[in-house]
Amino acid sequence: MANQINRLSFPQNPGVYMMKDDRNRIIYVGKAKNIRKRLGSYFRPDTVLSPKTRVMMSRVKQIESISTLSEKEALLLESSLIKKHRPKYNIVLRDDKQYVLFRLDKSQDYPALELTRKAIKDSSIYFGPFTSGAAARQTLKVINKLFLLRKCGHRKFKNRVRPCLQFFIKRCPAPCCLDVEREEYNAQVRQVELFLLGKSNELLGRLKKEMVKASEGLEYEKAAIVRDQIRSIEETIKTQSVDVPAGQDMDVFDLNQSEHGLCTGIIFVRQGKVLDNKNFFWPDHDISGPGEAQKTLVSILSQFYGPDKYVPEKIVLPVRIHDESIFQVLSEYRGAKVKIVRARGESMKSLLRMARQNSLNFSSRSAMAPQLNLAGFLHLKKEPVRIECVDVSHQSGQNTRAGSVIFEQGQPLKHLYRLYSLPEIQPGDDYQAMRRFISRRKNSDLDWPDLLLLDGGLGQINTVLKTLDEFALNGLFGVAAISKGPTRSKSQLHDQVYIPGRKNPVSMKPGSPEMLYLQKIRDEAHRFVIHSLRRAAGKTMRQGNLESIPGIGTKRARALWEHFRDLDLILNAGIDELTKVAGFGPKTALKIARSIKDWKSQNI
Repeated sequence: MANQINRLSFPQNPGVYMMKDDRNRIIYVGKAKNIRKRLGSYFRPDTVLSPKTRVMMSRVKQIESISTLSEKEALLLESSLIKKHRPKYNIVLRDDKQYVLFRLDKSQDYPALELTRKAIKDSSIYFGPFTSGAAARQTLKVINKLFLLRKCGHRKFKNRVRPCLQFFIKRCPAPCCLDVEREEYNAQVRQVELFLLGKSNELLGRLKKEMVKASEGLEYEKAAIVRDQIRSIEETIKTQSVDVPAGQDMDVFDLNQSEHGLCTGIIFVRQGKVLDNKNFFWPDHDISGPGEAQKTLVSILSQFYGPDKYVPEKIVLPVRIHDESIFQVLSEYRGAKVKIVRARGESMKSLLRMARQNSLNFSSRSAMAPQLNLAGFLHLKKEPVRIECVDVSHQSGQNTRAGSVIFEQGQPLKHLYRLYSLPEIQPGDDYQAMRRFISRRKNSDLDWPDLLLLDGGLGQINTVLKTLDEFALNGLFGVAAISKGPTRSKSQLHDQVYIPGRKNPVSMKPGSPEMLYLQKIRDEAHRFVIHSLRRAAGKTMRQGNLESIPGIGTKRARALWEHFRDLDLILNAGIDELTKVAGFGPKTALKIARSIKDWKSQNI
């Protein structure tokens, strides 16, 4: 079929092209300076094409293209389409989440150190990234013990009327309520900067001078505090990362073809210290064709970075790339020029070797992971890569919701989780809820999975299949259901899995890798929807507490909660703060402030 496509019908402009199979699924997305010329390279004799390209072209039934005004726009569109459709023959970063950063907003009078996943172009200073949120929180815990910065968020900081516990345990000077010298506080801010920048020697030198000065001034208590701080920092930096001679920020990418597949390793270097690393593995990909390594690296960079992700000043690669569009895009994200260079010199090459060794180890572990046979158990044509699970739940007979989670190659794709509110469904009517879910799901922007897993049994399967028939969707993907079995107890979890056209459950042993995997996905769907119900119930309860205050009805309670998001902040808000609430004028704010004051005097 690919040979019947008229490549001369495609434009000679920059843009992207999408190759589709016989089920109209996008299996490959590419970008080009000249779409027609690029597509021509696919229609050469099989002896010239790489094995991967030959297989891909045998499955291509149609090609569509989108023209852009520049190659940079084509690169951005390609990255967006890959993230959305996750084509089979593209290199896709399955884990494209934003990593944790430390944020220090120096535009504030008394800055606080915060954790964030977005790098906004403002006056803030960012440190990171950390691939592990737990590691970042542990580092923040250490910093909070070592340095006297405020711990509360901006909104609580503005509204607090008395010092919190952090002040009394001597971990915060309480600038929210007390008159704290700006110069003294900024000295602490600078110490935190030095610590996060890895300039521990400079920081220790300053602290030792401060300790001597305090001691000579007979301020022995202050000298003792600084002495303990010095000891804690010295103990902490013993476990800090490896030093790199070039003291700058850089990300080092290696791309390697191993016997198990294609892998890439990333080393994050900040201020000359190796901070963290990340690895990716694609078992079914290779870069054997000419120019494939360069093209693959451009695709990886375009997917890995984004407008709200920290981009370092230098990116080091194993090969040189000449794609000007990736330079333009990354420099635009950073707000300054980004250097993308080939590893040269012993320090860069040693980092490249480190990235390579980590990625090879990761690919070996990934390749040795248990291989599943879900296709055999569930009578599917191929092993499902993407599995979507839906769970329906309600709370005390109200607020019915359907939660949908997606796993791909064993990993949860949390940014693709979806929650559907179904207030029109009677609690307990799971069949009608499933029908409504399919109706809502077909209008979403997500591709259908390889397998739709239902929390239920044959009844749910039959309802879903009938609904899919009504919408002409049957046959596009597999359907299965998992439910609690008759021998399920606290000591033995015995679930049963059902498939269409079979009355009895499939013979999948308890504790088998396939059963454990399906249980993991089902449990995640259940956790997701229950968490949303509890969060909604908590919000309703808090609004209910507000409605018990005379003069605050449902509408005003909702407006207060949407603005403050914290009951303590509402109860301690002044008239100026209340006037900022949507729909609250000066008179209303004064009335509400008096009502809250009277209510507090009687109840608190």
